[in-house]
Amino acid sequence: MATLVDQVRVSRQFSPRVAKAIREAAGVSQQQVADELHVSRVCVARWEGGERSPRGSRLIAYVDLLRQLQEVSVG
Repeated sequence: MATLVDQVRVSRQFSPRVAKAIREAAGVSQQQVADELHVSRVCVARWEGGERSPRGSRLIAYVDLLRQLQEVSVG
């Protein structure tokens, strides 16, 4: 079960277009994201294309990764 903090993080998830822009700004490939999250590259492509959405612990991990990538690319 997700904690309150996890629920807040998830509620502020990024749109597929923004997620892709963050990844690209950080200079990271879909394969690198997939490897980090232990999913396939196709899975990440579908998330970024808006065809599918991550759920549960994968969603939390994806949002956390995007926030970290955003900090690195802005910082």
